Amino acid sequence: MQQTQVMFYILQNDKTQESIATADNDKNKLFHQACLQAAHFYRQNQRVFIYTQDQASAHNIDEMLWAFDANSFVPHNLTGEGTNYGAAVEISWQTPTNRRAVLINLTSTVPNFANRFSRIIDFVPTDETMKQQARVRFSTCRKLGFSVDTQPAFVPQEHVESHS
Repeated sequence: MQQTQVMFYILQNDKTQESIATADNDKNKLFHQACLQAAHFYRQNQRVFIYTQDQASAHNIDEMLWAFDANSFVPHNLTGEGTNYGAAVEISWQTPTNRRAVLINLTSTVPNFANRFSRIIDFVPTDETMKQQARVRFSTCRKLGFSVDTQPAFVPQEHVESHS
């Protein structure tokens, strides 16, 4: 069996904001990054499961994906909606029932079903409490024998300041 690949994306502080990192600000950045990742894997014909902390977070992700630019629509649904096999991207706060290749983890722990996925996407927020939880998840993934790596989170072009 192939080893599970885990990528932790490190979220950056927003340079245009002078404020200290907050959990709410991090949650918005986290959800946005999750949507970008879901879109990326959808375009690679990968089926994605976005695992959220709670039902409200699942609904927030669902709304964010609906608000994405029409040219980059990502077929998605909350668990239990749509067809039996579901859309390319499934969002839930409950254990997945369908087989999928990619897990985007938006919870504070490594889910007990993580080993069912060939690839796991996780994030390191700027908020200190959330950052510490990410360190624990990173360590847990290593202990589970997953191949773990980190890289800076993707910064969308529209959020990059032009210096011309």
